[in-house]
Amino acid sequence: MNRMIRRLFVAVLAIAGSPFANAEAARAEHVFIISFDQASPAGIEKAEMPLFKKMAAEGAHTWEAYTIVPSLTLPSHTSMLTGVGIQKHQVDWNNYQPEKGVVKVPTIFALAKQKGLGTAMFVAKEKFQHLNQPGTVDTFVYPKDDETCGSVARRFAEEVVKSKPALCFIHFGDPDVKGHEFGIYSPEKMQAYTDTDKALKVIRDAVDKAGLTASSVFILTADHGCHDIKDKNGITRGTHGDSSPDDVTIPWVAWGKGVKPGATITAPVVQYDTAATALWLLGVPVPEGFWGRPVTSAFGN
Repeated sequence: MNRMIRRLFVAVLAIAGSPFANAEAARAEHVFIISFDQASPAGIEKAEMPLFKKMAAEGAHTWEAYTIVPSLTLPSHTSMLTGVGIQKHQVDWNNYQPEKGVVKVPTIFALAKQKGLGTAMFVAKEKFQHLNQPGTVDTFVYPKDDETCGSVARRFAEEVVKSKPALCFIHFGDPDVKGHEFGIYSPEKMQAYTDTDKALKVIRDAVDKAGLTASSVFILTADHGCHDIKDKNGITRGTHGDSSPDDVTIPWVAWGKGVKPGATITAPVVQYDTAATALWLLGVPVPEGFWGRPVTSAFGN
């Protein structure tokens, strides 16, 4: 009997000393973060986006989440995927500059890989290479010859059945492209919103085909909002980057396993909370240095 007790004591000590002894159990097996570039809540409201709006109504949502300042694509997405502000991640540029290398703070992909989870990124802009730290993203897809949301979604559909990543980020750039060129409420941008909604359906269908829907959470959000200006020729163009409400207000929707149905999130949600929420859902410990906190009020079904 004493020998059995000693063996049990040794086993308990071994478990307590393991690197994941304090890790919480996973609340979802798969998390899909989908970012709609330059998708303001006001623009989504005006656009034909039936699936996005259905997921917002069925899941938990806020139309008053906030991004960082400067409200630019690369700095904002870096906060979304590292859980910290620009003062800490130091990615203050917004175009692809390969000489600058990758972000220096850990991404959520790096943290997920430390726990042995599969990771993937499907993106519409080359600048996301700055977030592709070596050995952290199992599948990185940037369809350079066709950056449309349809192309990104098709590549995702081809891969997800094979790899079934635990943590996946998907980026649709079309609303940003059309907003800059034609204005934020132009027919062209409204069509871009609709195109992303169709791409979202491709994503949903592919996840369902892979048998992952019941064990997954989707987070739908944006990097920043937008506002119109007149260029030097008097033509309306969309822009963003400042701290105005139009630029910093973004949507945040959670849909899937364990999400409170039909819930309105009233607690503040900030860009870097997405990173913390994804880790929390997957049972990966959220680092103490994170600025973000899990949006726990969206869950508990």
